[in-house]
Amino acid sequence: MLPKAILLDLDDTIVSFSAGADPCWQSVCQTFDGRLLDVTAADLFAAIKECRGWYWRDVVRNERGRSELKMARRKIVLEAFSRLGIEDAILARELADAYSQEREHESTVWLLPGAVETLRRFRSQGILMALITNGAAESQWRKIRRFALEAYFDCIVVEGDFGTGKPDWRVFGYVLEQLGVDAAEAWMVGDSLEWDVRGAQGVGIFAVWIDASGKGVPAASGVKPDLVVQSLAELGERLATG
Repeated sequence: MLPKAILLDLDDTIVSFSAGADPCWQSVCQTFDGRLLDVTAADLFAAIKECRGWYWRDVVRNERGRSELKMARRKIVLEAFSRLGIEDAILARELADAYSQEREHESTVWLLPGAVETLRRFRSQGILMALITNGAAESQWRKIRRFALEAYFDCIVVEGDFGTGKPDWRVFGYVLEQLGVDAAEAWMVGDSLEWDVRGAQGVGIFAVWIDASGKGVPAASGVKPDLVVQSLAELGERLATG
């Protein structure tokens, strides 16, 4: 049976966001090559990638950083410089800000294949829809408006506006109230096991995990999605065929 309501994540569920990160970092590191003495662009990128993981794995840093991305990127680069033995806070800030500017280019974020078509299909099936996205209001609304996504949703909640984000139960509770549905009548769809799946299941919502890589749930995760698909388009097809 179709759910009465579907709650959807934005980044890496409807739009591709993470895939643009590495190419941007590599491009910026290449631009700064030669300004870091014996450190190559490849070494710098490797250090930034390692520090990026270190930064975002921490719950407290993650919560603050996703609403202040420019600041977070500066901290990541500064940590990378430290691990490489580079003492130049000014250059670290310049490099991080160059990356932030690159990420504003439209080419670094794009609609995932079949995403909009799936939203249209859900709409035609009479399913209520809400968009729940973590992150700063300005950056998230820029994506929403660029791809004209507002028309598909009955409710949109952005962390920067609401004051807290997934997996906080208050976010899910607010959306359910706005849609006028019970938790048992709703599905949550997203790519994050922690924010989307665990958060939704915590309030009794059926949780669909988008496993784009197809590698499955990591053994150490402890999270068990109710349904696993590789894309939003695949979920649309499943609901269309029963």
